[in-house]
Amino acid sequence: MTTYQGKTKYQHLFSLPVIVAALGYFVDIYDLQLFGIVRIPSLLGLGLTMEQADAVGTDIINYQMIGLLLGGLLWGILGDKKGRLSVLFGSIITYSLANVACGFIPQIEFMDKIEAYKWLRFVAGVGLAGELGAGITLVSESLPKELRAIGTSLVAGVGLLGAVVGTFTVRLSGDWTIAYFVGGAMGFLLLLLRVGVVESGIYKDITDKAHVMKGDFFSFFTNKERFIKYLKCIGIGMPTWFCIGILAYQSNQFGKALGIPETIDPGLAIMWAYIGISAGDFGSGFLSQALRSRKKAIAWMMGFSLVGVLLFLFAGIKSAEMLYALCCWLGLGTGYWAMFVTVGAEQFGTNLRATAATTVPNFVRGALIPMNMLFVAWKPSLDVILAGFAVGVLAYAIGFYSTLTIPETHDKDLDFLEA
Repeated sequence: MTTYQGKTKYQHLFSLPVIVAALGYFVDIYDLQLFGIVRIPSLLGLGLTMEQADAVGTDIINYQMIGLLLGGLLWGILGDKKGRLSVLFGSIITYSLANVACGFIPQIEFMDKIEAYKWLRFVAGVGLAGELGAGITLVSESLPKELRAIGTSLVAGVGLLGAVVGTFTVRLSGDWTIAYFVGGAMGFLLLLLRVGVVESGIYKDITDKAHVMKGDFFSFFTNKERFIKYLKCIGIGMPTWFCIGILAYQSNQFGKALGIPETIDPGLAIMWAYIGISAGDFGSGFLSQALRSRKKAIAWMMGFSLVGVLLFLFAGIKSAEMLYALCCWLGLGTGYWAMFVTVGAEQFGTNLRATAATTVPNFVRGALIPMNMLFVAWKPSLDVILAGFAVGVLAYAIGFYSTLTIPETHDKDLDFLEA
């Protein structure tokens, strides 16, 4: 068997940093998607009507996404200044406490429950922003370059199943508050596993070098080439959150517009999408290795997801089962999430890598806010289907352009610094 630095392939891929990063992302995705899963039952349980739940639910999602944007900046800069492990510990404590607090929302008397819900999801968003970027950075820097794509795909493939477990937790518990308590408890248990994880060797090599600029977010804007690469890293991920944040989250609206007689459950749509994303992420690393290209793997998967979008909107589906099946298709095609975050990490030097890998996916998540605004603004004149299509055209145009023009990073050595 081929060895890498004295270890076998499997010893690297199933090392503690990879396992802990995968479990951490599992908890992260469970908590990140939990509001989308319990959006309708939780808001109806707090006394809102179905019409109010749609509008208020969008507001709460936007609060969570703003939290992700700000948290991405906070944890990304901290990850480069203080180390990858500081983020892994700090972020999980933050979102675990926020999720436990969400379980107590029905008992809140000192302020409006909906306002409390918005702010707690904002705090959860801040915490959730740090998990993926720090985990992917740590794994990327810990594995040999020949195994990076497979290792990060394993992290995401396992992690993305958190959304599936979240759906089953809600259904089996019969109470949305219990699902929040479970998420918080899993987070605190994960802290115990993280005690044995060591810092990235590549990062430790620069910790004592005072002259090296670390975590300077504004340096992405002071160099034209670096700035363009940073924007393209964000652009690659745009189609992923269009498919999840617009088509899956708002699937009840699309179901009604398509004339599907059954009531569409967004929680189930999200679950099936994430089953597809998990499978896609498992496969994306192997596809990248086979093609010897990150860009080709992402472009092929993005094209596959685009076909799914067109079928979702225009194939005239008339059953809930077919809609859920297409959500799974969309997930499979957008299962390049780990690959796109890995590309973001590989584009930049060790002193900016955590900042890039943490802020990039959270800016993509935050892009759901303008996508939601456009979707809502265009619905009255275009109807639900065409409004969704118009937003999708923008997301995919940006995604394909960014993917095809960004520098290739397959087999790139990561031991370098940004000037």
